[in-house]
Amino acid sequence: TIMPGFVTKNGEPFLSFGVMGGFMQPQGQVQTLLNIVEFGMGVQEAGDAARFYHTRDNQPTGQVMEDGGTLELEGGVCESAVSALAERGHNITRHANSGGYQAIMRRANGDGGFVFNGATEMRKDGAALGY
Repeated sequence: TIMPGFVTKNGEPFLSFGVMGGFMQPQGQVQTLLNIVEFGMGVQEAGDAARFYHTRDNQPTGQVMEDGGTLELEGGVCESAVSALAERGHNITRHANSGGYQAIMRRANGDGGFVFNGATEMRKDGAALGY
């Protein structure tokens, strides 16, 4: 599946991005976008940040979640957050996340022009190149 994302800021192009990985796609898209928009991360930092994946939940097939599902957390999630989530009853596993992120961010350069920043997933092979 292809699930590209495109974000505008003040009516202008700002970010073109996507996360591969089946059921991880929508969750990864939201997490990387929030990392940029809400937490002020750069385009590469946003993709490299530790991610989480909620699985074994309600399905479009009609399967209903009965046990709260599983929250898969990457190693970069701090132990205090893991403990707090476990205390709230989340079923937690720890391992590397699937998914593959790439992005291009457009930002003003201060001279009336623009600079493009590229990023690629540290969890997969890839390169962000420009000229």
